[in-house]
Formats: sequence, structure tokens, C-alpha cells
Amino acid sequence: MLDGRSQIKRRAGLRLWLSAGWLVLLVLVALLAPMIAPKNPLEQDLFAGRLPPFWVSGADPSFLLGTDSLGRDVLSRILHGARLALTVALVSGLATCLVGATLGLMAGYLRGWVDVVISRLIDIWMAFPPVLFSILLIAVIGPGLGSIILAIVIIDWTRFARVVRAEAMAQGAMDYVASARIAGRGRLGIMLREILPNVLPTIVVLLTLEMGIAVIVEAILSFVNLSISTDDPTWGGMIAEGRASIHQAWWVLVFPLITLFFTVLSFSQLGEGLKDRFDPVLR
Repeated sequence: MLDGRSQIKRRAGLRLWLSAGWLVLLVLVALLAPMIAPKNPLEQDLFAGRLPPFWVSGADPSFLLGTDSLGRDVLSRILHGARLALTVALVSGLATCLVGATLGLMAGYLRGWVDVVISRLIDIWMAFPPVLFSILLIAVIGPGLGSIILAIVIIDWTRFARVVRAEAMAQGAMDYVASARIAGRGRLGIMLREILPNVLPTIVVLLTLEMGIAVIVEAILSFVNLSISTDDPTWGGMIAEGRASIHQAWWVLVFPLITLFFTVLSFSQLGEGLKDRFDPVLR
């Protein structure tokens, strides 16, 4: 039994460090993109259109991952696209966490009419297909970074609310909460000082998963030209362009797709690793 638990812990630790390492590298790349990008991501050179990566015959060594149909450097556009992806992931993830966790905590502990209202609101919200709902929202309020973040918050707050509500209900039935009531502590104090610290590990795991979902949503919206300006580098926009020229320039599609895949996978595995790390049985 102990050997099995030790193996689980080792795998969880490896998964945690690998995913965290990729995300830290991506953050550094996003912050330093203007300095480390070999080219201007918006600079076009039609005479250098669809040049292959440096190891393929006919490549230009100054374009390490090749160019797109307009002669823009693929590597530079991936590096600059990381800035938008991580900005959306961080801001929308934190905002969604704040809204959803607050409502879930209130519903799970206060119960009564507060729980009924919030639960019905969650049920109504989850009846809408999330991707179609996000596209509809962006179409109504217009494209842009703020619109993307707002759409993600409006759509995904229910994910936090449902899970945190269930956790708060379970924690509210514990003896330590009853002891806090007997000691005369108010409802707000019990929620913030007793229940919230015990629900916080679950919230952290959900936050990492939500960041990965936000990256996917932004890529989908970029893919259908509902993100920021089409001239600005985005992973979804690069994938859309590469899809149209897959037979002539496969690298335009493959490299941003690989970057997107590893980013979303790292957020997911980071959440799973944190979940295993916080698991009281494994601890």
C-alpha cells in the first residue's frame, strides 16, 4: 500500500514539475517576446512567403520555423501570441474564480433562498452551449481583449460555483463549523476564516483548469476571427491560416498547434498534480 502511494506521489510530483516548468518557460517567453523574437511579427515580405523551417531544403536560416503566406516569421508570431494567450488565461481565470467561488461559497453555506436562487441561475446558465454562447457574446459586444475576457467570465463562472457550493456544504456540516457557531462567530467570519481555507485547495485546482480552458476559448475565437485584430499574432489565427495552406506550408499550422496543445495540457496536468498534492489520503 505504501509503495503504491509512493509511486502515485512520485508520478504526481513529476507531472507537477513538468507542467509547471513549461508554463514558467511560456511566461518568460511572453514577457521577453519583444526582445527575444528574431523578427517583427507583423513585418511582411511577400518574396519570403512560405519559406520552410531551417532544417528543410530551401529554407532561410534567419526564419527558424519558416514563414507564412505573407512572409511573416512563424516563430516570432508564436512568441508574441503567447502574450495574448497567457493574459486571457490569467485575467479571465482569476475573474471567473472570484465570481464563481464567491457565489458557490454563499450558496453552499448560507443555504435557504440564497442557495435556491444561485442554483437555479447555474442551471439556466449551463443550458446554453458554452462555445456557441461565447461566439454570440463576442458578436454582440464586439471583438477585443476585454470582450474575450468578459465572455469567458460570463460563461464559465458556473464551473466554480457548482464545485465550491458542494465543497462548502460538506465543510459546513463539520464539527469545527459548529464549534465556531457556538463560539459566537458570525456567518461572514465562518465563511472567510473557517470554510474558505478548507475549500481553497479545490479552488486552486479549478483555477489552473480554467486557465487552460480560457486558452482554448481564445484560440477558438481567434480561429473564427472574433478575437483581437486579425493582424495581431494569435495562435488560433495562425492555426486558421495554416489550415488553409496545409499542403503548401504545413509548418504554419503545426507549430502553433503544438504550442497550444502543450500549453493546455500543462494547465490540465498542473491542476491534476495540485489535486494529488492536496489529497489528504496521499498526504
